[in-house]
Amino acid sequence: MPSMTTTAPQLILHDFPADTGLPGWDSFSPFVLEIHRALRLAKLPYETQKVDLIRGFKRVNPLGQLPVLTIGAGHVRDSTCILHRIEALAQGTLNADLDARTRAESWLWEEFSDTALYPYVLATRWADDRGWPVPRKAFFGGMPAPLRWLVPAMVRKQTIKKLIGRDFLRAGLPDCYERMARVLDALDARAPEAGFWLGARPSVADLGLFAQLHSLRLPLVEFAADEVKKRARLSRYLDRVDAATRAGV
Repeated sequence: MPSMTTTAPQLILHDFPADTGLPGWDSFSPFVLEIHRALRLAKLPYETQKVDLIRGFKRVNPLGQLPVLTIGAGHVRDSTCILHRIEALAQGTLNADLDARTRAESWLWEEFSDTALYPYVLATRWADDRGWPVPRKAFFGGMPAPLRWLVPAMVRKQTIKKLIGRDFLRAGLPDCYERMARVLDALDARAPEAGFWLGARPSVADLGLFAQLHSLRLPLVEFAADEVKKRARLSRYLDRVDAATRAGV
């Protein structure tokens, strides 16, 4: 009988059109960055396609959000859902060597990162005038002149409104940054001196934490990057995750 071979599906990660221009910061989006690193850690070959901000979003995701990972002919949306699919494709590589209890904890840390850390990334870039020039140029700089003046202000206003609704900006930026400092201090105290968050190998917990915190220390937003840099133990941990997931381990 002829042998049967299984062809791995083509993987395409969709990203925003803007390029950070910085090694190690694959995307301005923490969630897209997370999937870049997950695919490398899982050693799954993939392509990256930029999505047109005006016409491309609805084609890959009716909700107009990224990341989206195309697997063969299907689109998988939401970073956590994508991580589960990568984990299935890579046969457990992302949480290798973890028992069932610790695997569950790794997904809780990933959820924590998405919900409790991402708003600080948004606040430093969209609500703070010092960080606002970065997304304004990256996401809207290539738009036609009329849109370039109108759309950024509208999106910024909506983003700030959402942060207020989630209580991150309800009491203003100073209160938000005090809260962020306490969270960073706690993570700094919790960060391992060696290895990774839950063991000797990177896991989903590391991918989630790294994506948000590495985005917070994007050099283009200097004051936010300095806040992470002050936490030496946390910074060393992030450097280890960075090295381990750039090409996989």
